[in-house]
Amino acid sequence: MKNLLFAMMGFCVLATQAQSNVNDLFAAGVEDAETFMNDYLAPVSEGAIYSIAGSWFNTGDAKPLGGFEISVIGNLTGFKNKEDKKTFVLNTADYQNLQFVDGSTSKTVSTALGDIQGVRVFVEDEVAPGVTAREEFELPSGLAAEDINFIPSGYIQGSVGLIKGTELKARFLPKIDTDDVAISLYGVGIQHEFTKHLPADKILPIAISGVIGYTHINGTYDFTDTNIIAGSDQRIDAKINTWVFQAVVSTKLPIINFYGSLGYLSGKSETAILGTYDVQSGPFQQSITDPFTLNKDASGVTANVGTKLKLGFFRLHADYTLAEFNNFSFGLSFGFR
Repeated sequence: MKNLLFAMMGFCVLATQAQSNVNDLFAAGVEDAETFMNDYLAPVSEGAIYSIAGSWFNTGDAKPLGGFEISVIGNLTGFKNKEDKKTFVLNTADYQNLQFVDGSTSKTVSTALGDIQGVRVFVEDEVAPGVTAREEFELPSGLAAEDINFIPSGYIQGSVGLIKGTELKARFLPKIDTDDVAISLYGVGIQHEFTKHLPADKILPIAISGVIGYTHINGTYDFTDTNIIAGSDQRIDAKINTWVFQAVVSTKLPIINFYGSLGYLSGKSETAILGTYDVQSGPFQQSITDPFTLNKDASGVTANVGTKLKLGFFRLHADYTLAEFNNFSFGLSFGFR
């Protein structure tokens, strides 16, 4: 359960695999740790933005006044074939202290989505006249090394018809708060059907709408008690905000319908490494408080196709979105038009 939550927040690997490398990375100095973690976490943060941003609709046909629908929606955002998101080139010229054990000056290494293992690095410095301290360690791998090639997300979503052609939407994930994990999600959206204003609306076989949606997710992971590195109040705090703007077209049939969209997504993630960390190995032993915050922006065009099946009050839908990170969405709904 915890690993699923971290995947949704976009820093799952830091909370699982990379967690064991925190002490090593800080042993290279705060600046080098921040440089590495920025490249390492950026793709999983971007993937999480795409995972939570969409799935605002399953038809272009807006509900009438008082009509409603409540859905449980799940998303699987894949990256299996996205090699450019699973690796990055680490150039030691960009680091103050980090060096490859094999003497390379640059090497392709794993991001939080990747599967490259066994890359060893070291840091060393003169700690006293004639005395050199050296710390050697292995860089973290990523989700693909655990045979995980997708980022999941899920939430509850509701919509209600207002004035002619307008539908208000809201989504949320009830706050989950355990001893070390806290996560919550909310969002609001609006859909307006333009074809409702046409005289032939009742007999038109299609509906055309515009959709705008905003989603926010906040998650915290407290790993003070894991004893990975001495210190206090050690935690990861992540926030993601996304906007989507989409044009939607769908059929208007009694039982099974098809829909598609073209749109634009924009999002930002902010991942803060907070707390006090006492580095007790390597040449750069020190106490660090609230080391750094990592930011990642993402934006791009999206397009999707899907189908919806009505079974009385119940509906099933599934769709596939083409974007920088492709997404498969599925949902179970009940409602009344």
